[in-house]
Amino acid sequence: MRKKEVINNIVANLALQLVIIINGFIIPKIIIESFGSTINGLVTSITQFLAYITLLESGFGPVVKSLLYKPIASKNKKEIEQILKSSESFFKRISIIFILYILLLCIIFPHITNEAYDVIYTGSLIIIIGISTFAEYFFGITYKLFLQAKQKTYISSIIQVFTYISSIIAVIILAKIGAGIHVIKLISGLIFVLRPIAQNIYVKKKYNIKIGKKKEEYPIRQKWDGLAQHIAYVIHTNTDITVLTIFSSLPEVSVYSVYLLIIKGVKAIIAAISNGTEATFGDMIAKKEVETLQIRFNQYESLYYTICTMLFGCSIVLITPLVSIYTHGITDVNYVRPIFGALLVISEFIWAIRQPYNDLIKVAGHFKQTRIGAWVECITNIIISIILVQRLGIIGVAIGTIVAMTIRATEFIYHTNKYILKRSIWESIKKILLVVVETIIIVLICNLLPYRENTDYLNWGINALMTFLVAAVVVLGTNAIFFRKELSEIKTLFKSLLHRKPPKPDK
Repeated sequence: MRKKEVINNIVANLALQLVIIINGFIIPKIIIESFGSTINGLVTSITQFLAYITLLESGFGPVVKSLLYKPIASKNKKEIEQILKSSESFFKRISIIFILYILLLCIIFPHITNEAYDVIYTGSLIIIIGISTFAEYFFGITYKLFLQAKQKTYISSIIQVFTYISSIIAVIILAKIGAGIHVIKLISGLIFVLRPIAQNIYVKKKYNIKIGKKKEEYPIRQKWDGLAQHIAYVIHTNTDITVLTIFSSLPEVSVYSVYLLIIKGVKAIIAAISNGTEATFGDMIAKKEVETLQIRFNQYESLYYTICTMLFGCSIVLITPLVSIYTHGITDVNYVRPIFGALLVISEFIWAIRQPYNDLIKVAGHFKQTRIGAWVECITNIIISIILVQRLGIIGVAIGTIVAMTIRATEFIYHTNKYILKRSIWESIKKILLVVVETIIIVLICNLLPYRENTDYLNWGINALMTFLVAAVVVLGTNAIFFRKELSEIKTLFKSLLHRKPPKPDK
């Protein structure tokens, strides 16, 4: 069943991430063209500030998911329902606090930006954008965690695909008829409310989950240790925009968000692979299949780095030309920032490199053991970003993220290899060193190629194809030399995954 679930999860996640990429390109473009870069920056800033409410989650979600693996594997329905009861109660309290946070943000936020928007205009937009987040906490996040632990991530992905497509269609229609930003965000938000409600209904009916009348709850240990992990994630995803909002300007936030939406497209592909395999590793750890875990993770690590190097190597070369085409005709702020584009790609590349180890730490429940590094990452990112943004602007926040991410990645790699995989750290280091060398070679070769002028998407697409071919030759060629055994194992694994006969049940 593991192989089947992995395939289903990866395919559904890839479909979801494709839709998210399309959404990410269409919606900001519509907002910038219809309302300007300042409004786009305002919407981006509000979204990021609302995301800080997840700090109250205290990393509770990953802890709950790590606890679910064992009772799901042993089919202990009573324990599953107790864990879900505790989770639902916790997240409903968060949703109530979220309402208070929104009201507080409505008062404070208009005074921390450098743009003159009144309290009513900004406050109403904050409330509208916050609707879908409230619904997620109140109705659906517990059941999303259950589906992930159950290795049924594809169910949640399918539901999200329908909501994203519906939202895109609605936004396009509303923009064409001249609707205001408040109306557009309200209709879009109401569509996304359907997602958590659908997850709630599906899980309760499909798995006969009955937690409404349960009085006893499950003692969730390590939730405070999970806090550090969660804060590190929130800081990583929100610090740069927050610092730019307070110490720079909303147009600069818009510039950052446009580059970020392209990087999100690349990250989305990576996330589809990561999300599709995380629960499988969690199942192996729950069943104490250490040798199987070592073999499968080594194969996954090699394949994952192969994909990451090709995608991010191409991104360093192609991101700024794509932004220049995407923002053609927009003159209220300069979007062509090649140095910033390269630095942002590098920071997210480091995120991608550390992700497999981060996933193992979460599914193994090693929150307490790695909490100090999480705090170091947060503080480093904030301090460096605030100091450098004064001198280097948008480039400064990117440098802050790179330094903090590198520190945290080092800890993840060391801890995972020593305490979870129980193997030499050199197994990971040699792969990462090869990734660095391959990326440098890709960038150097591409700088020598006779590219077409990036005047439109067609020319950019031709250049992108050339870049990808270079990346593929460099990465696959060097891997064939240094990791021939791993490539052979991956080839064998893919053949077994594509076998037409149904997989034998795991012992």
